[in-house]
Amino acid sequence: MTTATAVAAAATPDADAVAASFLRCLARSRRADSPYAHWLLSDALPEQTGDAIARLPWTPPAVSDTYGKRETNNASRTYFGAAAQAEHAVCGTVARAFQGRGVVEAIQRTCGVDLAGTSLRIEYCQDTDGFWLEPHTDIGVKKFTMLIYLSKGPNCAGWGTDVLDADKRVVARAPYAFNEGLIFIPGTDTWHGFEKRPIDGVRKSIIVNYVGPEWRARHELCFPDNPVA
Repeated sequence: MTTATAVAAAATPDADAVAASFLRCLARSRRADSPYAHWLLSDALPEQTGDAIARLPWTPPAVSDTYGKRETNNASRTYFGAAAQAEHAVCGTVARAFQGRGVVEAIQRTCGVDLAGTSLRIEYCQDTDGFWLEPHTDIGVKKFTMLIYLSKGPNCAGWGTDVLDADKRVVARAPYAFNEGLIFIPGTDTWHGFEKRPIDGVRKSIIVNYVGPEWRARHELCFPDNPVA
């Protein structure tokens, strides 16, 4: 490790600092109950950590017609799995923070969800112009969903996730700004999506899920052999 790299690593918040930042964020999160329970977040991560994620040297996937589904481009999706953690320190730091007992217990208390036996999955998303998501509810194996937005600039304010009612009408849009985000507990009524609209730049975010033991794509998991405590 070069001296410059060592200095940069020393200056980057560690997993405990990332966890502490998120716990403060969760404690002051703003809950809304219509059309379903969801929580709005601000200052979810230390700023340096958010910046480090946004600088990851992964090229945004080329946008073809996604048919409104992320899985259309499965081959080009990126995760904070073992390989990413080994190559990029920030991936391991964030993974360890969200794997920690304190964060898991706080999520359970705040959101009224049981995460025992689940596994942590973190996806890094870079959406470009032409991207859209059809109205959908997350599959049942996902027990928790959180999006943390990571782009900066004057053009991204309208890039938040659309929240829809049972008739699949957009009734709210999560505010999009650097380090803000959205939590919901997947269920049959948690309709959400992203209406097609201009993306001038790259819409960056991480999606944090805790998934059940039947999750098949083990390479996507941060710690595939270690469910959360």
